[in-house]
Amino acid sequence: MDVQMVRAIAMALPDVVEAPHFDYASFRVKGKIFVTVPPDGHHVHVFVDEQERLLAVEMYADAVEPLHWGQKIRGVRVDLSRATPEAVEHLIRAAWRNKAPKRLVAAAGMAGPAA
Repeated sequence: MDVQMVRAIAMALPDVVEAPHFDYASFRVKGKIFVTVPPDGHHVHVFVDEQERLLAVEMYADAVEPLHWGQKIRGVRVDLSRATPEAVEHLIRAAWRNKAPKRLVAAAGMAGPAA
């Protein structure tokens, strides 16, 4: 798994744009960041909700850890060298659903955790 694959997954989702966020790359839906790529290019930060974060840390323990952003945990940090493409895609889609407007999620047919 690499950053190019992350980019392809994120950009395939509806209304996504890539934009800089300080020295990170970011993927946004309707202006809201759902994934950032640190300059090292070996990790991604995926902004999932608490339930998804807890599940991901348990399911993908060797590749995922809680993401501390300021004083709070905001999602997960994913080690791309250890993560499976399926896990990364699942997390990116969950983060997109978490940040996208509900109407856009419904129109894309991606409502619910199984999407």
